[in-house]
Amino acid sequence: MNLQNKVAIVTGGAMGNGLGIVKTFLKYGANVVIIDCAEILDDVVKEFQNEGMPVKGYLCDIRNRTQLDEIMNEVSLQYGKIDIVVNNAGVAQLGTFDTMSDAIRDFHFDINIKGTWNVTQASLPYMKEGSIINLSSVTGPMVADPGEVAYATTKAAILGFTKALAMELVGKKIRVNAILPGYIMTPMVEGIALDTNETEPNTVIEGIAEGIPMKRLGTIEELGELAAFLASNASSYITGQGIVIDGGSTLPETKSVGV
Repeated sequence: MNLQNKVAIVTGGAMGNGLGIVKTFLKYGANVVIIDCAEILDDVVKEFQNEGMPVKGYLCDIRNRTQLDEIMNEVSLQYGKIDIVVNNAGVAQLGTFDTMSDAIRDFHFDINIKGTWNVTQASLPYMKEGSIINLSSVTGPMVADPGEVAYATTKAAILGFTKALAMELVGKKIRVNAILPGYIMTPMVEGIALDTNETEPNTVIEGIAEGIPMKRLGTIEELGELAAFLASNASSYITGQGIVIDGGSTLPETKSVGV
């Protein structure tokens, strides 16, 4: 893949899947702007910069549309354009539907849906062509477990957003696609494992891996490679699609049946 001289916005790029995307984009020559609300952002950006990598970071909550507008304007003034937008930032908190508070519901909706909307709308005036990549999930569009109603709802919405936006922007030579990860080894997955079993989270991870045909979780670098493909001209005839990366976890019809 060739991302030379491309300017990429990556939300939630300080850790997890976002960090894998940032690393891969840099490998292929992109200039990367990370937008994240995590305090670790400054350390991550400094580490990349110390290695001579073209990275900038903005501490921002993507629910703040005014701040996003200011950031996109500043990026445009520095680079003259935005070529790639990756809406990776998202949250997941397990909780049963009948006991979930409006606050937790809105936390998911405001960040996962409205945040993605905000970042995309704020960046569009500076995109003449390019690629928008939204992080959906297999959870929601394809599968779900108990306790995931809020998260699954938002990730299904992101896939619908992707398809509708792709139709609106195709005439402007802007492609819009979604990545649907299964289990990738990220802090979010580690947190879910810890919530499930505080004393033995590694056992939970091992159990998850056992249910995946490839018998392992994916890496953030593997997801980053898929994002780089969708960001590059190598995927120039792909738009409005949801691409699954899950090690085959959604393939088995009945997981308990062996051959």
